[in-house]
Amino acid sequence: METNKIILELRTKKGLSQDELAEKMFVTRQAVSRWENGETVPNTETLKLLSKFFDVSINTLLGSPRQLICQCCGMPLDDSSISKETDGTFNEEYCKWCYSDGKFAYASLEELICFLEQHMSDENRTPAQVRAYLKANLPKLNHWQQQIV
Repeated sequence: METNKIILELRTKKGLSQDELAEKMFVTRQAVSRWENGETVPNTETLKLLSKFFDVSINTLLGSPRQLICQCCGMPLDDSSISKETDGTFNEEYCKWCYSDGKFAYASLEELICFLEQHMSDENRTPAQVRAYLKANLPKLNHWQQQIV
């Protein structure tokens, strides 16, 4: 779905007029109208306000142009699993299980691998196979790349 349709849908779900949304976003009604007609897209700061107000990620507001994955554990992200900062804004880099309230849940890559190994192994994947996969792939994620530097 395109940004203009998403904003229109979110606004109408909340039962707001364009004037009411404009007031909450500190813009004019005409700006909201242009967003909903597809003439313009909100600027970065307004996208942040819309994200917080509607409780959806900026990625969702933009029509999910990219597949988000947690940069700690590699899990695919959607609005229900994306972490939030202490002020309630979405942090589209991490899942809510790896990063919450401004803190990371795992102190080391080994700690995360041990946790995931226990929960991902089953009759199709042995713990050793899961561990080998995680050791090969998790270090490629941004969080662990930053730990190495």
